[in-house]
Amino acid sequence: MDVPPLAGVDAIVSRALEEVGQHILRVEVGYGSTDGVSKTLRKFYRFNVSSPLHIRELTLRSGDASCFVSIAVENAAAAGGGNGAGGLTICSAEFQPPPGLVAQRIGGDDLVEHGGRDKKKEEGVEESTGKRRQLRGAELFDKSGRLEPGASFRYMFLVKASSEDATLRGIACGDELGKAVFTWRRAMGETGRIASSSVLCPPSQPPGLVGEGASPAAVTAASHFVVHGSGLSVDAAAAAANRSASVTETGSSTSLDELLPVTVEPIDPPTRMDLAVPQEVQLLVVNHSSRSMNLQLQMRLPQMSGVVVCGPSFKNLGEVPPSGGSSVVGVRLVALVAGLFRVQGCCVVDLTSGREISQPALFNVFVEKGEDKQ
Repeated sequence: MDVPPLAGVDAIVSRALEEVGQHILRVEVGYGSTDGVSKTLRKFYRFNVSSPLHIRELTLRSGDASCFVSIAVENAAAAGGGNGAGGLTICSAEFQPPPGLVAQRIGGDDLVEHGGRDKKKEEGVEESTGKRRQLRGAELFDKSGRLEPGASFRYMFLVKASSEDATLRGIACGDELGKAVFTWRRAMGETGRIASSSVLCPPSQPPGLVGEGASPAAVTAASHFVVHGSGLSVDAAAAAANRSASVTETGSSTSLDELLPVTVEPIDPPTRMDLAVPQEVQLLVVNHSSRSMNLQLQMRLPQMSGVVVCGPSFKNLGEVPPSGGSSVVGVRLVALVAGLFRVQGCCVVDLTSGREISQPALFNVFVEKGEDKQ
């Protein structure tokens, strides 16, 4: 391009910056005069890039193929700037899962598919009547995404398997769930986009895997652990498939499939039971070891409380194939006392070797008194 004397050229170059810290912008201009001599001019500009948001995540297992991801976003600007100088507005919040998974937003707008918008909810339209209702000031403020310095907001996402292969495999410990991406805007129109670090599926923590040096929170979580919804069977299968990677060179680490070569998982267990009314529960027994096992399922009455076995407590399963072989067996349970209880006391015995594999508590159930019959 030709630039007349004493004239100039204005240009805007944009580039997304994904790392915080010191950056150097190098500008190089090549030009030539009428006499054919080419010259270059370089200028360097040093500037600092900081993140206006602090992002923290907490992930909980909700089944073999789903997780709840809680993302807390905090405005990291210093308070006291005045005139809203440090405030910003979250324009969009989404969770980007890898192929095979889908993310759904959970919150005031009910359950909305990832990437979609529920316009009726946004406009305050009642789903039952179809009429528009007047939104309250607090609702409008919450929907605005405004964050003053030091303020925070929490977003909840449900990440689950969408493809058939992902559903069959499940979501195991260490699998990537995706990233949370937020777009923000300041008062003067400055926009930015920030992504969280990759969110990984947390491990299931049965009591046998919590060591002496574990944190109090981990010990408490292990003491309340139940198999249903924990993904324990999926983690055990993944550990068996990657045993060489899960054991240290010295062999001192105990992997999950060695601690629980056989897992017992309840199939759609009841959340409520009536007092003194027997109910049958189906149990899925999976052999994660590399050899066939002649198994016997035992529901041991001395280890049960509140909800106990009703009828045969020992059931022979026969030969269960290795590497994911399974068997389904039904057991009858009856509640003796009203309240909230854990169904426990389950043990699997290998009749060939005599090894006893004690199982964690299977599921929680609330026992309530039935209506009095006159």
